[in-house]
Amino acid sequence: MTESFSIQRITRESPQVDTLAGWEFGEWGHHHPGRTLAQATALFRAACGEGGVPSVFAAIVDGAAVGMASLLAQDMDTRPELTPWLASVFVLPAWRGRGIASQLVRRVEGEARDNGIDCFYLFTPDQQSLYRRLGWRDREVCEYHGESVTIMCRRLAEGVTPGRSGPRS
Repeated sequence: MTESFSIQRITRESPQVDTLAGWEFGEWGHHHPGRTLAQATALFRAACGEGGVPSVFAAIVDGAAVGMASLLAQDMDTRPELTPWLASVFVLPAWRGRGIASQLVRRVEGEARDNGIDCFYLFTPDQQSLYRRLGWRDREVCEYHGESVTIMCRRLAEGVTPGRSGPRS
């Protein structure tokens, strides 16, 4: 396998959609009991926006996805007041340790910044150290669908009007 990869926006028509939706369902489907893979795939496809919120990005090697990350309006149904979210950060095990997750997170941060978002959120049960290294701060620890998770936030102050937290008009 080649070591080079590119970060690409995933559209509803991208050939990687079904693969990425399957990864998301496999990793986090337990947060949505009763949801089928077909339903999850339809929701994932809808999140493949043309820019801003929602957006999905993938790390691509030779046309195949090796990682993904999303910018979503909602990712935690128990915290609807928090928006938007960095979500679905995943890298195939064989590709971990190469900075792919960090570059995917930075791409989503850039998308958020470009759309006037100055603060957004994520939750993680076990990757706090990765996100802290990237400038994310712990907000709170809580239970989510039977799992202890940390909600983290990231402020993107550069180039954003103070107090602004939504997309530019």
